[in-house]
Amino acid sequence: MIPGGPSGVRSAGGGLLAALVVDRFVTGTYSTLRLEQLLAQLGYLPLSWEPIPGAAPVPSTDADAQLSGAYSPPPGTFLWSRRYPLTLQGMWHPGQPGSILTGAVMAFESDQNMTMDGVAGPAVWNALLHAVARGQNSTHGYTYAYVSEGSPETITIWHNGRRVLRTQVNTGIPGRPTVPGTFPVYLRYRFQIMKGTNPDGSKYADPVSFVSYFNGSDAVHYYPRGSYGWPQSLGCVELPYTQAQQAWPFLTYGTLVTVAA
Repeated sequence: MIPGGPSGVRSAGGGLLAALVVDRFVTGTYSTLRLEQLLAQLGYLPLSWEPIPGAAPVPSTDADAQLSGAYSPPPGTFLWSRRYPLTLQGMWHPGQPGSILTGAVMAFESDQNMTMDGVAGPAVWNALLHAVARGQNSTHGYTYAYVSEGSPETITIWHNGRRVLRTQVNTGIPGRPTVPGTFPVYLRYRFQIMKGTNPDGSKYADPVSFVSYFNGSDAVHYYPRGSYGWPQSLGCVELPYTQAQQAWPFLTYGTLVTVAA
């Protein structure tokens, strides 16, 4: 709205705007597809992205070109260049929000010391464009974990397209089941005293190690048991010590953990 009349806007030459002027417009929004392209370029997705043959690439250090691409992404192709499981591949829908994108944004936010909410707001976009210009690729690669509540119960972990661990685990008992679904790791501890309430109402305070929380109070961690492979926990995914120690470096912030029957 631009004010007019006697007290309205005057031009540099002294001319007076005779009447109020009201104009309406819609601002553009950054493209989810371009967000995915840039995250793939920096190694935060389990896919690579390449512009279509013959298309001019967007120069990483050209701020104007990168900003233009954020609104109007260049044409290109995403490729599953490594052998990730079909469960993960089935979650991928280019240009649409989803678990893979949320986890990737959280991983980027963690690397940039930002609040991890998985939402690509203006601050995330600004940091992302700067990271692309500086070539600040992900240093931890891409990890995916799949927990099967079959018999025996297992966890399988892939890192950069290669299976790095498969071991028996314990999930939640019927009264305290491990919630099925796919969730990103949001909190990690090398060691902690895990506190809570047992089904009988008594309290517990157990020392646990190599802890990666992925859904509320559900976490992947070490807990000493006489055996593994069947429901024994109060919702967490329990691993033997050696295997938990092997898993923990891979289960970084934003890593997706799927729990499935």
